[in-house]
Amino acid sequence: MPWFRRPSSQPLWKDEFSILTADERYVNRRQLTKFLTLTSLGMLVGNLWILVRSWLYRAPVYPATPVARLDEVPVGSIKIFSYPGPREACILVRTSAESWVAYSQKCTHLSCAVYYARQANRLECPCHEGYFSLTDGHVLQGPPRRPLPRVLLERRGEALVAVGMDLGDKEA
Repeated sequence: MPWFRRPSSQPLWKDEFSILTADERYVNRRQLTKFLTLTSLGMLVGNLWILVRSWLYRAPVYPATPVARLDEVPVGSIKIFSYPGPREACILVRTSAESWVAYSQKCTHLSCAVYYARQANRLECPCHEGYFSLTDGHVLQGPPRRPLPRVLLERRGEALVAVGMDLGDKEA
């Protein structure tokens, strides 16, 4: 008899693939151990991947970009500009003679453009009636759950310069 043949009368596939219903539901120790080992190994690899990504993460560097001259935006009016890149629209609102605020113009709900409602002194999203505070960008009403990302501004002489973004929960 060749070494690869089994001496039993049943073929090998019947041992590996049971046709008895009671045997199908039975999980032996070897199968359980294999499952637990592979699951633990998968979780270990996932955690190592997260660790490596956190070591390699670099905070984004925002360029210092001139936004507007001080005399360009009167009190109570706005200016639309792009920051940090050419595709990210932002809105600058001059709230008083010596104060300005700027936010991403993209609503945090479904990315509709927000606009300044001067009478209500807030930023509004017309798509789903989401309202944001003008002072800090937090949600006043509506479907959005996250505040608007704030553009950090510096006054340099007679110009306002965007120097970074405050993304709400983490500052970059």
